[in-house]
Amino acid sequence: MDLKLKGQVAIVTASSKGLGKATALQLALEGAKVAISSRNQEELERTAKEIREASGQPVLIVPSDVTKAEDIENLVNRTVEEFGGVDILINNAGGPPAGTFDDFSDADWIRAFELNLLSFIRTIRAVLPHMRKKQYGRIVNFASSSFKQPIDGLILSNTFRTGIIGLSKTLASELAKDGILINTIGPGRVATDRLIQLDQIRGDKLGISREEVRKQMETQIPLGRYGEPEEFAKAVVFFASGANTYITGQALLVDGGMVKAI
Repeated sequence: MDLKLKGQVAIVTASSKGLGKATALQLALEGAKVAISSRNQEELERTAKEIREASGQPVLIVPSDVTKAEDIENLVNRTVEEFGGVDILINNAGGPPAGTFDDFSDADWIRAFELNLLSFIRTIRAVLPHMRKKQYGRIVNFASSSFKQPIDGLILSNTFRTGIIGLSKTLASELAKDGILINTIGPGRVATDRLIQLDQIRGDKLGISREEVRKQMETQIPLGRYGEPEEFAKAVVFFASGANTYITGQALLVDGGMVKAI
């Protein structure tokens, strides 16, 4: 299948490691020009080098904090200056702290909102003029399996990841006339630094090792293992590609069958 990604311009936020990095790499391997961003300059440089060597495609580095509106504007402007436009937006952001309702203050809720929902709103707002100019665009929002089934101890994430679904579903109707498709993809237990951290927190609470937590969790996954970032990224790349012509407003789980909800 031709994914029609050669020469396309993609912005991938929070892409120096984990799911964002894996997605940027897969887009580049399919011929896209990629702008990557995170707060860590050194990690960005290492990631850009890896992607360039693997794909032969140009990679733009734009250090950005997605909780800052000016950083988002700079990311989009730099991408347009370097590559001439924006065809694809991959919205990603680090997860908020783990905890229960009583653990968090108003300030904690505001920070989580800015990181995990407002940042997506701002990046979408910033790329829309460029996508509308072409009457073409693909937006993929990263969320979590919690939009189908809340995860104990992750109330901040559960709340704002679900908000992403409402945003995406509404924009699917509003943006269809402009040739812009928008979808949400939620990872289950995919082996990233974030998941390692969460498994460690769970293990500390239960008095068991992180490795034992993983073994317990894998028994709940029909495929019997954690996913790899590359596996998640390949699903994202289809939704972000020109091969996707009729799927918008949808929410997909990439979780090895873990969530049983219909």
